[in-house]
Amino acid sequence: MNLAGSTALVTGASRGIGAAIATRLAREGAAVALTYATSPRAADQVVADITADGGRAIAIRADNASPEEVRAAVGSTVQAFGGLDILVNNAGGGQFIPIGEMSLDDFDRMFAVNVRGVFVAIQEAVKHLPAGGRIITIGSVFADRHPFPGASGYVASKAALAGLTRAVARDLAPRGITANIVQPGAIDTDANPADGALSDTMLAATPLHRYGTGAEIAGLVAYLAGEEAGFVTGATLTADGGFTV
Repeated sequence: MNLAGSTALVTGASRGIGAAIATRLAREGAAVALTYATSPRAADQVVADITADGGRAIAIRADNASPEEVRAAVGSTVQAFGGLDILVNNAGGGQFIPIGEMSLDDFDRMFAVNVRGVFVAIQEAVKHLPAGGRIITIGSVFADRHPFPGASGYVASKAALAGLTRAVARDLAPRGITANIVQPGAIDTDANPADGALSDTMLAATPLHRYGTGAEIAGLVAYLAGEEAGFVTGATLTADGGFTV
């Protein structure tokens, strides 16, 4: 998966899955720009770790809900490294609120971060991506299955990402740019720890009966970013320990 000479932008990469992805792509040889919204120290630590390992990385503050900041992050990446080859849309979030209690502001915020921000990043990135460019979006298995109530807004946003990815793959295929979505199941992160409030429900629904790791998702992303995945586009790749079986 040699990515030497390439440049990647990973959104929402100050911690968790995003940090694991940024670190893995850098280890494969890519220069990596990573965005953060509220955790500058954590983002700086990811950059420091990559640099200490011999890689190149920068951190850029960009709230995925702000189109202007997302566009600026793409521009800053190109300016810093001279181009852009790989876009990883990892930034996202949401709240679990019963539909009868969810405000329109709650719903709009989830779509602004999880869907509109991804759309804007792709739209801006395609101005720079060459033939062989890669767009990889991190979604959620909740787009296909969710085991408890109260997730309607979040689920809708993640399902939208799957549809957006397939449509983008069609649009960009003539240019030789691929677009794929990775849908993780329960992954052990600070925001969703393996011993957290949802762990009993998630483990009971997961045949492997464990949480995944950020490194396991990063490995799948690294594959999609490399030459061996050149014939993979418009695909949904699930890494969920059997949750959707």
